[in-house]
Amino acid sequence: MLRAVPDLAGRANYRGRVVANILSENMEPPIWRELAEAVREEIEAGADGVVVMHGTDTMQYSASALSFMLDSPVPIVFTGSQRSADRPSSDNVMNAVCAVEAAKADHAETLVCMHASQSDDACALHRGTRVRKNHTSRRDAFETVGGEPLGRIDYEAAAEAGADGDAADAAIEWNREPLPRGETDLSTATDLDADVELVKFTPGMDPAAWEYLDDKDGVVIEGTGLGHVHTDLIPRIEELVESGTVVAMTSQCLSGRVCDRVYDTGRDLLDAGVVEAGDTLPGTAKVKLLWALANLSDPAEAMGRDLAGELTEESQPWR
Repeated sequence: MLRAVPDLAGRANYRGRVVANILSENMEPPIWRELAEAVREEIEAGADGVVVMHGTDTMQYSASALSFMLDSPVPIVFTGSQRSADRPSSDNVMNAVCAVEAAKADHAETLVCMHASQSDDACALHRGTRVRKNHTSRRDAFETVGGEPLGRIDYEAAAEAGADGDAADAAIEWNREPLPRGETDLSTATDLDADVELVKFTPGMDPAAWEYLDDKDGVVIEGTGLGHVHTDLIPRIEELVESGTVVAMTSQCLSGRVCDRVYDTGRDLLDAGVVEAGDTLPGTAKVKLLWALANLSDPAEAMGRDLAGELTEESQPWR
């Protein structure tokens, strides 16, 4: 990385390690565990911050996974590149520089650091549990859903920061107060129950298509609107809940929260035992349920409660 991005030289004392060398679409829960353990080991060894270089296709899932598995006293910053280094429009240098400076700054968040716009002026700092890749190829593909990014780092200021930690903080404008550096003790809970599926309801879906869910420990449904599916699927869902499967409801809408108390279908889903996941993003909800089933005594209750910034208490309009 240092040979590929010479601009990183002199910004920090680096220690590097390869956890996995795979295409990000091949990421799996066991590798999330390996990544979390590697990050823990580096922090225990004295790292003041961690930058995770990751493919963009599944970066949001990995950032969510580490958000749940790790309580960290230092920053953990994911970054990647939408366009390869051999293209004139590559975003690799700017994203890497901003990520390193964000990892040196005074906070203890798990973030995704990627281009804030199509220009080379700033990177957005997204909370790991609230970010989504919303475009296949734009450099500013990543967005915080339902609100503003946690912060923004000015590229020119970051580029000038060099080895000066105070300058790294000066380059960042926070939209909300971040978790402070050093106030959280390092702890890990890396167990995951991989027997969880995320299913998307679509009109005309055959209830028989859900038979493969019979032996799952958890199911996250991506429903329509406020959290709905066809009424013919409700008996199938009730069977899953009665068999011990935790079934959580999210929405296909990009913003807003599920509320199954408004219409008859929603109330029937609640009667069937479905748990509302609020405005948790569907992908994040799957990762959360993977973690909650393995680590919490009441994972169903946890799906309706904020654990790592994934669920807001109340959805607010934003500009």
